[in-house]
Amino acid sequence: MKYYTKHLYVKILLVLITATACKQEKKSPDTVDTSNTETIDKAAKPVFTIEKLKNSPAYADAALILDTPKEISIGQSGEKEFSFNIENNELGAQTQGINAQKLANSGKGQHIHFILNNQPYSAHYEPKFKKEIPKGVHHLVAFLSRSYHESVKNENSVVVRKLVVGDNPEDTIGINLESPTLIYSRPKGEYSGKDTEEILLDFFVLNTTLSKNGHKVRAVINGKAFFITEWAPHVIKGLPKGKVSIQLELLDENNALIPGPFNTVSRTVLLKE
Repeated sequence: MKYYTKHLYVKILLVLITATACKQEKKSPDTVDTSNTETIDKAAKPVFTIEKLKNSPAYADAALILDTPKEISIGQSGEKEFSFNIENNELGAQTQGINAQKLANSGKGQHIHFILNNQPYSAHYEPKFKKEIPKGVHHLVAFLSRSYHESVKNENSVVVRKLVVGDNPEDTIGINLESPTLIYSRPKGEYSGKDTEEILLDFFVLNTTLSKNGHKVRAVINGKAFFITEWAPHVIKGLPKGKVSIQLELLDENNALIPGPFNTVSRTVLLKE
């Protein structure tokens, strides 16, 4: 009898311990509820927008001047000196206004964006500098820039030249810079910290105007398309960290690509913590 009672007590004790363990397992913090995974994923997807940048000084009278013919002949490849004149604009000065605090801003101030064959620009803070120019036929577009890299947009702020380097060089690009042409400027390179919050989207257009029913620019950012119908700088807000893909296209009134080797351009930039 005593053996039976003791045996029964042990069984009851084992049942109680097992039940308590099961309850503790259900309450374990390592248990993950995946029932709302879809909702969590949707909330986590980044939402980014673009909007027109405002409040920049106009610099309507600013001029960039290069005293050369429209076609520059250079005997051989190597360093070529470029000497620009600037009117109504000061290289090296900080552009005044709120945008210098909102956007990635150069501590060296206002500068020239020097673009050869629609490749990423080099920034120059003095009017005279040297550039390595290889043999071939090249197409130069240079324009004035604010300290936060927004281009100055007027008919005198830009210089367009054809460079012919060497004897009878082959023209591998074959562009007519007197036809409607898109020149990419920003975004460029890497951004970190506060500079990732608002990213400047900027470009130059030659020999055309943009409008809702006419020529326009399509910007495809991380696969999302935006139509820009006014030649104006824009800011991209809410981009995720990491690599960002950007493609710009110059379109006609029917949203068809305007022919030209520079009228579709793709770039990748990096946003870091």
